[in-house]
Amino acid sequence: MGKLNLNPTKYPRSDPDIVFGKTKPEVKNGFRKYPDDYNPILEYWEQIESGVTQVSKKVYQQYEEIVRWIDGYKEWFYSPKRANHVIEFAENYCCHSKGKMAGKKIVLELWEKAYLASVYGFIDIEGNRKHQRVVLIVGKKNGKSLLDSVMELYGLVADGEGGPECYAVATKKDQSRIVWLEAKRMIKKSPALRKRVRTLSYEILSDFNDGVLKALASDADSLDGLNVHVVVMDEWHQWKNGRALYDIMADGTTAREQPLIIMTSTAGTIREDIFDEIYEEAEIQFDNMKLGNKVDDRTLFFIYELDKKSEWRDANNWVKANPGIGTIKILRALQDKARRVDTNPQLEKNFVCKEFNIRETSSESWLPFEVLNNTDRFVLDKNGRKLICITEKDEEEVRIEKAYPRYGVGGVDLGATTDLTCATVIFRVPNDDMLYTKQMYWLPSAIFDKRVQEDQIPYDHWLEQGLLRVSEGNKVNYKDVTKWFTEIQNEFDIYIYKIGFDRWGSTYFRDDLNQTFGTGVIEEVAQGAKTFSDPMKRVYVDLEAKKINYNNSPIFKWNLANAAIKTDTNDNIALIKTSNRKRRIDGVASFMDADIVMENHYEDYTSMI
Repeated sequence: MGKLNLNPTKYPRSDPDIVFGKTKPEVKNGFRKYPDDYNPILEYWEQIESGVTQVSKKVYQQYEEIVRWIDGYKEWFYSPKRANHVIEFAENYCCHSKGKMAGKKIVLELWEKAYLASVYGFIDIEGNRKHQRVVLIVGKKNGKSLLDSVMELYGLVADGEGGPECYAVATKKDQSRIVWLEAKRMIKKSPALRKRVRTLSYEILSDFNDGVLKALASDADSLDGLNVHVVVMDEWHQWKNGRALYDIMADGTTAREQPLIIMTSTAGTIREDIFDEIYEEAEIQFDNMKLGNKVDDRTLFFIYELDKKSEWRDANNWVKANPGIGTIKILRALQDKARRVDTNPQLEKNFVCKEFNIRETSSESWLPFEVLNNTDRFVLDKNGRKLICITEKDEEEVRIEKAYPRYGVGGVDLGATTDLTCATVIFRVPNDDMLYTKQMYWLPSAIFDKRVQEDQIPYDHWLEQGLLRVSEGNKVNYKDVTKWFTEIQNEFDIYIYKIGFDRWGSTYFRDDLNQTFGTGVIEEVAQGAKTFSDPMKRVYVDLEAKKINYNNSPIFKWNLANAAIKTDTNDNIALIKTSNRKRRIDGVASFMDADIVMENHYEDYTSMI
């Protein structure tokens, strides 16, 4: 357990230029007006890049992407006018409703202005918003409800929409009314808004544009027939069986030109429900950004969290999950809680979940992207009997010739009907400490198009690139896998020395491999912590040292990025699947089967090569 530091020094929250930004609005007759070219995104990004403001890795990556869009995007462009419009609406017409600031106009912090500008600032040539869904996960007491209310009211009266239907929803009625009541109180504190809208017992109406703002819940009589312009889903970490409600509201937006789904929450304790599903979507989005794959460019994910659970012990990290700490959120209160947790570790799980968005879950990502990423490639020149290693250096290819491989070790992970199946061959060559990897993946033809469309994973591109094959029918024919291993022997002249095989694998497939390669080739591997722990730790080190050349395969890289681990009390780790069927790790399991078998016979193997 590390030393507890309760006094942050790395983020000067007392400096208004840090909290609210250097660009000040012009104030005339109490009205705040920002310069026409004001861009809070770039100002916030400058703070992030310079280290003045700390953010989580996910927030960093999202803003890195957003800044690229500002520089140029074919279909969409950034409009300072549209971005500043919502910011000026918030600061001129919306008021605080509680506490010592009650009745005073809102003054947004820089991170809030950058958030709003990112959501509203990107438009197409017709003026319609690019982004139709935004997910904000942030520590509690950072002003989520205030932002939600501002965005609901903006959608109701200032978004230029005819007949806007705006909703605050949850699975329970009292929960759905939290944001709605905040918006209602905000209206009552604002003379300008009181003139334009009427607050009734169960709805807020804007007669000039036939708009309505209501609180709805899935326990209501009916949610059919909605024509949603803006919907706020707040604290959806509490939702049980929340997917149905989410789908109803999302379907209700389809008739609008520029609808907006706003999802704000802290982390929670309810597992395998809508929170985990959306969080997994975010992780897939960020992985696809790194890998250069297609992303959902209509959704923004702002996930303010600690990057590691242990970071809570240093107060300099707290801002990663709490961008409003020291101003919106009281620093002293968090320091007092941290002291109590330090003396009573049983409180830690709930503390890091609510305050720092560390999900209460037994799994965590195995490999950081900088560890798993390796852009080196290789070519097998069978006729010239050489292996050619290719490295990019200073934008030029460096090619180094090595000895040709003669023996390889295989590994197999058999997918179920909806899973990938993967086969791996790894090999070494003399006087080289590099481990080389070839793989092939399969999906059943009956579900291939569905997986491409629903999962938004580029299986079709990988099929074109020869990295994946389709097996006829509704499940993978394991003879296709045997055939691929045979191709490695016949076409590349790499003899299959051993094949690692999950001990619970198909008996039929085992018999097929035995008949093809001989009974001494197959070796069972138990896929658990006892077998996998030490090899996975060794593979981590080798990946970090770039001693595993997997030919820059995007599908294997994606599998590596998906890999999660479970750690037991003895610090043993096991490879596990997440609940999200989109996140495949079959390529990692297949590779580990091969690697474990090679290590088991390392002396014999190296003596042959």
